[in-house]
Amino acid sequence: MARDLNKVMIIGRLGIDPEMRYTPSGSPVTTFRVAAGRQWKDANGETREETEWFSIVAWNKLAEICNQYLTKGTRVYLEGRLQTRSWEDQQSGQTRYKTEVIANDMIILDSRAQREVSPSIDDDDAASRGGSRSSQRGGSGYPPPDIGDEDIPF
Repeated sequence: MARDLNKVMIIGRLGIDPEMRYTPSGSPVTTFRVAAGRQWKDANGETREETEWFSIVAWNKLAEICNQYLTKGTRVYLEGRLQTRSWEDQQSGQTRYKTEVIANDMIILDSRAQREVSPSIDDDDAASRGGSRSSQRGGSGYPPPDIGDEDIPF
């Protein structure tokens, strides 16, 4: 029997500082946007670039960690699943859709020096968020990001 898979892995930079709020039941939820770029050569040999923006949603302990440690421009690895939600626009009456990445793992890829005054998440913190893999993995097994500071449009 075939199994379905809904898994997303993104390496990119935050476009805005995370925003945390609480649901009526008291669960923390943090949202932010991440830019991931790519480069390629076209048929004429010219280098082309494009940036894709992803809306990220983190819940509970991961939401609190993202809100505490991430800032605009931070380079992160995110893992999660895609979810599309819909609502009716009150002004036009049309149904609107938004696809988001529901994060279940986050690794900060910037060095401590690059993050300036923000403290790092140590292995104890990583373990406390549900067995997430440690940040030691950040440089092994993953290709370097395709974007640099000059590629982020903010």
